[in-house]
Amino acid sequence: MTVAGALVEVEIRGAVALVTLNRPAALNALDRALTAELGRVTERLTSAPGLKVVVTRGAGRAFCAGNDLKETATLTPREAEAFATAQGLLLDRWAALPLITLAAVGGVALGGGLVLAASHDLRMAADGARFGLPEITLGWPPAYGIHRLVRLIGEARAREVILSGAPFDATEARRIGLVNRVVAADRLLEEALAWAGELARLPAGGIKATKRVLADIVGPLRGGEPQAFAGCLAGDEAQGRIRSFLEQRQKR
Repeated sequence: MTVAGALVEVEIRGAVALVTLNRPAALNALDRALTAELGRVTERLTSAPGLKVVVTRGAGRAFCAGNDLKETATLTPREAEAFATAQGLLLDRWAALPLITLAAVGGVALGGGLVLAASHDLRMAADGARFGLPEITLGWPPAYGIHRLVRLIGEARAREVILSGAPFDATEARRIGLVNRVVAADRLLEEALAWAGELARLPAGGIKATKRVLADIVGPLRGGEPQAFAGCLAGDEAQGRIRSFLEQRQKR
């Protein structure tokens, strides 16, 4: 069964669901509409009979380029805080799915895209994939999900990723523990689905029980990211950086 939509496509292949973020022209950037649709997808996945594993990928040249800066530039501080809070809650729901989740990262996974990948149980990256949290270079902190990165790679490495804002490649992501496996770009989907097929042979009851145990151990935890993000976004420095970024993109 395949459910296709303008923003997210969900294809059920037996016990495996293939979820595709479908904003390729925007590098699958997260706006409010895509965030809301991903929330609805979590509900469908939870209720789908016989499902055990979810593979998430991005259409086109990117996994997810983070929040949509074109939309971000239009948000009031209150709207920005509410949106960041909603995104954090979405990732909590994604992490709490009673299924094994696998992010297949091709192209870029930046900002919220990196954090989205980090909310999955497992991550496979194409050898040409690029990662990073560039928010600090734009004048604000990551808006949500910092704790997921800290838990995955440790505080010292997470601080370097967050405070430098510098991008890094798939080899480095594997070295620091952000991704589990790196494969050739032209084999990413094939390898991800093969891994998902192996995982789908596990007993459903065991998967659900283990996910509950993991949720109890590393359950939802958020700091003040949405409030800090909203406060910085309203400042002249952040607004100037956004305008500069959008102007440069229009020239390409």
